[in-house]
Amino acid sequence: MKPDMFRQPVSILVGLGFPAEVRSVMDAYRHLVEWPVSMRDAAHTVALKACNAALCGEIDAETARGLFAAFAEKHDLLAPDTNSIAASRLRRDRDPHVR
Repeated sequence: MKPDMFRQPVSILVGLGFPAEVRSVMDAYRHLVEWPVSMRDAAHTVALKACNAALCGEIDAETARGLFAAFAEKHDLLAPDTNSIAASRLRRDRDPHVR
C-alpha cells in the first residue's frame, strides 16, 4: 500500500450530492484546494496543513485522514453509510412496528 493511502476511504458528497470516496492524502488535498476561498475556515486550514505535512512525510496518512474527515463532517460533506440505510429499510420491511 502506498504511504499516502488511507486504510479506509472517507465518503463525501460532491457536486449535486453524489458520493465520492477519498482514498488518499492526495485525494483529500485536491478536494481541499478546490474548496471555495470564501468558505475556507480554521477546519479547512488545519486539514490542508495536515495533508501537506503527510505528503511531505512529516505526519502519517491516518492523522491527515482524521483531520480531513473532521473538516468534511463540520461542513456536512460526509456521505451517509449506505449499509446502515439498507439495514434500516430491511428492518422496516420486516417489522411493522418500526417506522
